[in-house]
Amino acid sequence: MIGSQRELTLRFLAEPADVNYGGKVHGGVVMKWIDQAGYAAAVGWSGTYSVTVAVGGIRFMAPIRISDLVTVRTKLVHTGTSSMHFSVEVAARDPMGGEPRLCTHCVIVFVALDGVEGKPTAVPAWEPVSEDDRELAEYAQQVMALSKGIEQTVERYRQAHDAHDADA
Repeated sequence: MIGSQRELTLRFLAEPADVNYGGKVHGGVVMKWIDQAGYAAAVGWSGTYSVTVAVGGIRFMAPIRISDLVTVRTKLVHTGTSSMHFSVEVAARDPMGGEPRLCTHCVIVFVALDGVEGKPTAVPAWEPVSEDDRELAEYAQQVMALSKGIEQTVERYRQAHDAHDADA
């Protein structure tokens, strides 16, 4: 049912094609997993095709080794008119036992698009229920505000750089 699947978990083994020469999973592969899990969660919540528009606060905290059991867990933490913000955690552990270790965390934002014109379309609203929900929603909004600040700084740099190039 649309608007009812708030959480999604993917589990799989890190494969030889995912790792570098040191036997650790490439960061880009982890980002691909985050995007895939986020997409599945966004479609599950919105019931329609969705696209990634931002990833914020990504942190790589521990390596993922070849053959580790990987868990990618998404949780909806904020909705806008057409946007959905998900907290994503990537954890890994030895498949033969041991405690999972948090490897990567971020906030990823998707926008739902209608099927006809590919324009943003409304998503079901989500409201925090628990204190944990409220904290996660606030965290997601803070991460995205920081990301907007970074975007503005980059744009100012680009404009200054373009002006410098035009003068040269």
